[in-house]
Amino acid sequence: MPHAPRPPRLLIDPDALPADLRGGHVAVGNFDGVHRGHQAVIALAAANARAAGRPVIALTFEPHPRTFFQPETPLFRLTERDEKARMLGRAGADATVSLTFDGALSRIEAEDFVAGILARRLGAHTVVVGWDFHFGQGRRGSPAFLAEAGPKNGLFVEVAPPFGEGAPVSSSAIRDHLASGEVAPANRLLGRRWTVEAEVAHGDKRGRELGFPTANMILPPETRLAHGIYAVRALADGRVVDGVASFGRRPQFDDGAPRLETFLFDFSGDLYGRRLRIEFVDWLRAEAKFESVDALLAQIARDVEDAKRILAAPEDASAPSALI
Repeated sequence: MPHAPRPPRLLIDPDALPADLRGGHVAVGNFDGVHRGHQAVIALAAANARAAGRPVIALTFEPHPRTFFQPETPLFRLTERDEKARMLGRAGADATVSLTFDGALSRIEAEDFVAGILARRLGAHTVVVGWDFHFGQGRRGSPAFLAEAGPKNGLFVEVAPPFGEGAPVSSSAIRDHLASGEVAPANRLLGRRWTVEAEVAHGDKRGRELGFPTANMILPPETRLAHGIYAVRALADGRVVDGVASFGRRPQFDDGAPRLETFLFDFSGDLYGRRLRIEFVDWLRAEAKFESVDALLAQIARDVEDAKRILAAPEDASAPSALI
């Protein structure tokens, strides 16, 4: 990502926007994943804003509009609200405004979104959107609509073109890669390693009994990450620690609800009740049931060695770590 990490500045109420964030360049989008295409939108917003001494604001929506319109079809979120704000800050946004997507917002006319939210409530100077972004009731607000309606409300408008060659980078493509265990391609589209964060919960302590103590985390039920074993890194006690993680149902033992179990190398701290961030570096193998516990232990030992080998390799410059 193009800018140094900065603490996320997250605002829920656009009407509470402080004076130093008004008159800015506002990038609008769902930004799930904050992938390379999203980063290009933020970069375009920042290009002229920095020279003019204006702030860069990312305007996004919670919950994701698709979750509002299709609650019966849970959406595999790549980034929850706080992680999204953190990644938008890394991409160059000075703050993220998270607008509540409810019935009223779903029915707002495109003209009212431009005049009431962008111009009045945010006091935007320039509005930046991606080439395929739509807004307002019936998705009538298109980039072409915004290019016409913006100047009528005193707004400059910029539209970011499709990012990259071939098929545009999309959150859907990244979700599909992760659902197939294709971590490396997903990370390259993200422009960083995919990261999850959750509280470390008490488990059945089976890993400790087997000699591989794990940090157990429950991810959102709509997480479609392929069940399997991964080479990972974690931010624990303020430092980055290598590890190997299993996501799945534990077919050797209980075949229960999916959870993420991470064995951290060279770490012995107490993480229970604390939030842990895990980034996925690469896929090792599919989840499997073995003929015996001894066979499972032998495979885990091989997984550890495979993960160490992968994590010792030079970092993929197209998908660097974003833990710190």
